[in-house]
Amino acid sequence: MTQTIINPAAIDEPYLHVVAAIIWHPQGDQRFLIARRQKGKHLEDLWELPGGKLESGESRWQGLCRELAEEIDIQAVQGRPYMQVYHRYPERNVLLDTWVVNEYRGEVRPKENQLVAWVGIEALDEFRFPPADLPILEAITRTA
Repeated sequence: MTQTIINPAAIDEPYLHVVAAIIWHPQGDQRFLIARRQKGKHLEDLWELPGGKLESGESRWQGLCRELAEEIDIQAVQGRPYMQVYHRYPERNVLLDTWVVNEYRGEVRPKENQLVAWVGIEALDEFRFPPADLPILEAITRTA
């Protein structure tokens, strides 16, 4: 079950808070960055927006900045909240908290041996994504 969330404080069950970034290609050609989940991880081999779990005591922005530095070696400079989606998987519940990163420093370089790709909206059907990501991808497609 997937639902859009407006107030995470209203969630009355345990969940993982995951922050993820919509990073548009710097050349402005309507491609954005996706990363492939590694073998052995929950939802392995599916593609996702870059990001990861929020740690205790971090703000959403701090967590996103940390995750992007750890995973793809960039320093987020400016961003804005985009959309939150709550999804119940059989093994865990996830609040996927997405942000548009408008500006960053550095070059995208995978640091965890994961595959990354700049993908256009027209090519999304060529990739498999986790269920929680689908409403976000639909929203990106509608507004691009």
